[in-house]
Amino acid sequence: MTTKPFDISKFRKSITKSIDGISIGFNDPTDWISTNNYALNYLISGDFKKGVPLGKVTTFAGESGAGKSFICSGNLVRHAQEQGIYVVLIDTENALDEAWLHALGVDTSENKLLKVNMAMIDDVAKMITEFVKEYKTLPADDRPKVLFVLDSLGMLLTPTDVNQFEAGDLKGDMGRKPKALTALVRNCVNMFGDLNIGMVATNHTYASQDMFDPDDKISGGQGFIYASSIVVAMRKLKLKEDEDGNKISEVKGIRAACKIMKTRYAKPFEGVQVKIPYETGMNPYSGCVDLFEGKGLLAKEGNRLKYQLADGTELKMFRKEWERNEEGCLDQVIEDFTKHPHKQSSTPDAVTEEE
Repeated sequence: MTTKPFDISKFRKSITKSIDGISIGFNDPTDWISTNNYALNYLISGDFKKGVPLGKVTTFAGESGAGKSFICSGNLVRHAQEQGIYVVLIDTENALDEAWLHALGVDTSENKLLKVNMAMIDDVAKMITEFVKEYKTLPADDRPKVLFVLDSLGMLLTPTDVNQFEAGDLKGDMGRKPKALTALVRNCVNMFGDLNIGMVATNHTYASQDMFDPDDKISGGQGFIYASSIVVAMRKLKLKEDEDGNKISEVKGIRAACKIMKTRYAKPFEGVQVKIPYETGMNPYSGCVDLFEGKGLLAKEGNRLKYQLADGTELKMFRKEWERNEEGCLDQVIEDFTKHPHKQSSTPDAVTEEE
């Protein structure tokens, strides 16, 4: 008796037709949005130009003033718009002023950005679900690329929070809220997987009470971290330097100590400090010198740092000259290392959290 061969094409058609929400094949990201910092891009994605992907959920978590909104609602939104990606900005803190967004280069016109003010987790979930349903009714070729920016997850409320407040009970909904946040992120990951839609969210952290695990904890619990595709933890340190890098007593900005807690595109648990001066904003090359030193690409020779290009040419400069990218030295290293990544010798953590 001859056995009839298994028809995989028929099976594929059958399950895609009978099971709602299933997709066949791989959903590797094709669109990436820069954080406007080469070192941070590299640690997140393994590429100096890429940053965060569409089709995934990325979370930046940190204390107040650590630069989360600056990167997410500012840099990422601006670069997304430059790539023709439509942005839906969900403001749960009522803190994102139009003048501030304009100062960061964000286009707030309706054909580029939709700003929504929401406070309830359930309302955010409903809005995103309705958006995706409407999105799927469009022909595939007419579907725009979309980025949701949720700033922030930590300020979202549950119905219990509201009911308790109205009753004068301020205990908070500590039981349901972490589960609701996890469910929100997990469902977004599932919905966006095969669509040109991504989400970037900010979240809050709180000090650890565990002496054996001193790292700050992210609101929402471990389930939230498991649900997110990429997680970047941020700490705020004081920036006491002038424009030339000289030490001064006045605080001129912040040093955002970024640590990659979760990523599938590069080595996790690496970090970098990114300088964000109040007056000039983030320099795209900030942190690159420390990153390259940590990887053994820049070697000390006297009071200078040296890099040897693949063709044998040596770039030898003082640290401040490297940090200012004089003569395009960092651009040359980025290009050379991208073509010859085997030059890496070690990867210690580049973040040192000292005041």
